[in-house]
Amino acid sequence: MSEVWIWLAIGFLGQALFSCRFIVQWLVSEREGRSVIPRAFWYFSLFGGMTLLIYAVHKQDPVFIVGQAGGVFIYSRNLYFIWRTQRSG
Repeated sequence: MSEVWIWLAIGFLGQALFSCRFIVQWLVSEREGRSVIPRAFWYFSLFGGMTLLIYAVHKQDPVFIVGQAGGVFIYSRNLYFIWRTQRSG
């Protein structure tokens, strides 16, 4: 398998993980009968965003890099807030 195909696979994997967050959020919200953002949403966001950030760095795309880096920070921060609330509660 060539390096090009490996990087395409990484990019598509990141996109798939990132897209799964919407499916998880939709399914949980349907089950609850209200809008819910489950913890899994943030994990899919973080891991998908990190994978896409790695791909963006490889492609040397500054617009993509800045967008994903900002997102990774936000997803990490939300997971920190969830962890802190559970730990103190």
